Amino acid sequence: MATSTQVTVIGGGPGGYAAAFLAADLGMQVTLIDDAKDPGGVCLYRGCMPSKALLHVAKVLTEAKEAEAWGVDFGEPTIDIDRMRAWKDQVVSRLTGGLGQLSTQRGVTYLRGRAELLGPTSTRVTGVDGEVTDVTFEHAILATGSRPAAPGPLASDSEHVWDSTLALEVRSVPPTLLVVGGGYIGLELGSVYASLGSAVTVVEMTSGLLPGADRDLVSVVSRRLDSLAAAIRLETTVAGLTEDRDGVLVELHTKAGETTKERFDRVLVAVGRVPNSQIVGLELTKVQLDDRGFVQVDPQRRTAEPTIFAVGDLVGEPMLAHKASHEARTAVEAIAGHKSVFEPRAIPAVVFTDPELAWCGLTETQAKAEGRKVQVTRFPWAASGRALTLDRPAGVTKLIVDPKSEEILGVGIAGTGAGELIAEGVVAIEMGATAADLKLCIHPHPTLSETLMESAEVFFGQSTHVYRPKRAP
Repeated sequence: MATSTQVTVIGGGPGGYAAAFLAADLGMQVTLIDDAKDPGGVCLYRGCMPSKALLHVAKVLTEAKEAEAWGVDFGEPTIDIDRMRAWKDQVVSRLTGGLGQLSTQRGVTYLRGRAELLGPTSTRVTGVDGEVTDVTFEHAILATGSRPAAPGPLASDSEHVWDSTLALEVRSVPPTLLVVGGGYIGLELGSVYASLGSAVTVVEMTSGLLPGADRDLVSVVSRRLDSLAAAIRLETTVAGLTEDRDGVLVELHTKAGETTKERFDRVLVAVGRVPNSQIVGLELTKVQLDDRGFVQVDPQRRTAEPTIFAVGDLVGEPMLAHKASHEARTAVEAIAGHKSVFEPRAIPAVVFTDPELAWCGLTETQAKAEGRKVQVTRFPWAASGRALTLDRPAGVTKLIVDPKSEEILGVGIAGTGAGELIAEGVVAIEMGATAADLKLCIHPHPTLSETLMESAEVFFGQSTHVYRPKRAP
């Protein structure tokens, strides 16, 4: 079969389906290609959504235990893994099915199969049923995403060694689980299994969890994880994995030079992701890759091949679904002839542990590395009435402020619901708000959102609930 279209989108994740839907909304003829039954990509099928469903279960379990201190005793919870897995799968099915309906409503042609490029204006799609369709296009948007990394000694085809995809299937709750990697994926999934009953050990090669995030924010999460995990070992690497009966024998190396061998029932490798840039036929175009395998693009997300754009994890950090969706809008608007470029001032990052950690804009760590003079102001949640009523006083909200213009350059939050609260920080940074602007915005009381306003009050030494005289810049 052969067909033609204005825009072909390869990849049905948050970057791909967002691009396809906007292009259709702008009146373009669109073909969306992916091998899943419905659009959704890794985020919906094997990432964001199933993990958040499981994290919700974990939080409910945690709160049920904490409720004893409030005078409410639910007793020891009974966990039905099969029903929990079915509920998680139902969430995924509802979301992906909804996207399928939206695709049909917009008139997007959805081809289920694998695409290979035949050149700068055509692709061949081999369907899941074996049917082959050649598609000629005016423009293409590559949105093939990423996959879990498993470098060197961590590579294994053992069923006892999981990547994030296998971990999200929740086939069982192992008595012991080693999580390799102290980044957001490892900590989120490690938190889930620890709440379900696994004795979880986390190993991280650097000196702290969540490398790149500000240490004062990470400390809030670390204290909580210390009580949840069986062990957290920093500056430790995995030198080898050997299948051992019904588990895995793991060789661990510490920075001090010590080597130990320990057995775990399961090992979760969560050391990052790599781009799916090995697209068949890419060499038939002018598209260029950098030394890490990311597709190189300009501010409009156009590749070196004028007819081909690329978005999402495929083009580099941060590898986040919401970043991919906004890049997709930029690419489609560029194809439509609009003056559109991707130049956000604040891309929010959220770690959905309990408590959550979120930040956007300039971080304190980044400012120090760049030698940039900033003023950092913090409001401790121990002074928040709402945090106390939730029995979650361990938290902090911080602002990174330009000492001269008093413009808000960055926002960081650690505490329950931080992922929801950070959106206000994004708006403040993108709108060029100052600390005075945030201070003068009346926030509802009692809420956690007040901590943003009170952080701005701390900047001026005028916080009602914290006595912090203003420091000289």
